[in-house]
Amino acid sequence: MNIAFMRFPEGKPKALTLSYDDGVEQDIDLMKILDKHGIKCTFNINSAVIAREDKVYAPGAPQRRLSKSRVLALYKDSGHEVAVHSSTHPWLETLPTATVAKEIIDDRVALEEMFGTVIRGMAYPMGTFSDEVVAAVKSAGILYARTTISTKSFDIPRDWLRLPTTCRHKDPDLMPLAEKFVNMQVKNHPRLFYLWGHSYEFEDADNWNVIEEFAEYVGGKEDIWYATNIEIFEYVEAFNRLVWSADMRIVKNPSAIPVWVKAGIHGEGEKVIKIEPGETVRL
Repeated sequence: MNIAFMRFPEGKPKALTLSYDDGVEQDIDLMKILDKHGIKCTFNINSAVIAREDKVYAPGAPQRRLSKSRVLALYKDSGHEVAVHSSTHPWLETLPTATVAKEIIDDRVALEEMFGTVIRGMAYPMGTFSDEVVAAVKSAGILYARTTISTKSFDIPRDWLRLPTTCRHKDPDLMPLAEKFVNMQVKNHPRLFYLWGHSYEFEDADNWNVIEEFAEYVGGKEDIWYATNIEIFEYVEAFNRLVWSADMRIVKNPSAIPVWVKAGIHGEGEKVIKIEPGETVRL
């Protein structure tokens, strides 16, 4: 029996990504922790409620949104991803479809102008959505949209516009799941750990140790690819575009990025191969 299982860059069998919402001051400390351990995150921002440059928050205010200058200073060229979170953070499923589309387009246009790049990812505000909302999101050119659904599993997503997560950082199973993920031996299907939350929750609960312990435990592992949401989406899409011969002995990569595959005859001569962009490989 011929096999072909996706492997992440450099042949790694596992990937990890984070997704944090709202563009708040506490992201500064979160990013320091993640950078220390080589972990990538996608930050989802509401462009219409970015703080004024002269905004002064009351001491202890929980959700301190960053100003435009601070948003750019923190996220631009950071190695992390910025994504859409709707313009004003409404309950999208309560709005007319045209208004939903405007919320997404306005946020996308504003963020693309700020960061000088194409933005194609999103997290649903409050995590809520409907079929109509999903259709509007797709029409706005969004390729993936994160929900707040926690599966407590490590499966590769199938419906990227209803993108589930492994868990929220407030989940009591966070570290047991992290331990399971780090220690698992992947033979065939690749694995993905997807964590989400709001960085101000660490300050509210006075438990920055939660993300510090998690990042220290999962960071720096040779068999884990640390990537942003869009990097993982693009890689999975590239793998799915591979063209195989009928007997699965020849494979072509029509995408613009290299792809790694565990391929061969099951139980006999299985190996991980790299297929360069435009390359055709005989196994």
